[in-house]
Amino acid sequence: MAKAAWLTLSPAQGSGNGNIKNTATAHTGRVARNTTVTVAATGVEEPATYKVNQKAKTEFVQFTEGAEMSAPKTGGAVTVQGKSNSKILTFAWVGAVSDVEIPGSYQANGSSATNGEAITGDPGATAEYDFSLSLTFPENTTVDEVTRTLKVTAEGGQEVQIAIKQAAGDAFISVDPTEITLEADGTAVSVTVKSNTQWTAS
Repeated sequence: MAKAAWLTLSPAQGSGNGNIKNTATAHTGRVARNTTVTVAATGVEEPATYKVNQKAKTEFVQFTEGAEMSAPKTGGAVTVQGKSNSKILTFAWVGAVSDVEIPGSYQANGSSATNGEAITGDPGATAEYDFSLSLTFPENTTVDEVTRTLKVTAEGGQEVQIAIKQAAGDAFISVDPTEITLEADGTAVSVTVKSNTQWTAS
């Protein structure tokens, strides 16, 4: 049986006494892997074998953008991406966020996965995988930047957060009606002002 492809032997052949250097590709899965190397010799019926074990990478989760990303003031779809080798990812807002819903599913290793449940096939056991979560943001109608903080938690409790900063909206002002008539006695008539910023009437 041939060794696993992740292991490289140098040299792979020789004569007489010698040493074989065993080099592996980086292992990003959270479960250790192993393979067996078979060394056959001319004129020897039973080849010699040795087992090679490679340690696993610690369970982790990270966002591609790091600790901060931006969202457009106009709102719409915003995709948050990252990498992990966890069996379960759970997404949640930090603090109270009522205007952006976290969907029940996301993409993990190219397939749909359910928020907070085991990922089908457990791709993180053997290698890290990419994940993405699509969020729908409302338009920012204020003149202030709005920050919402998303966290993702791995099965082992590892957690990472990202601040999604939505750009400030455009300032606006309008009055209704645009013309009024006061009675001769000067009785007050109101005009409604609609705005998302400070204003002064003069």
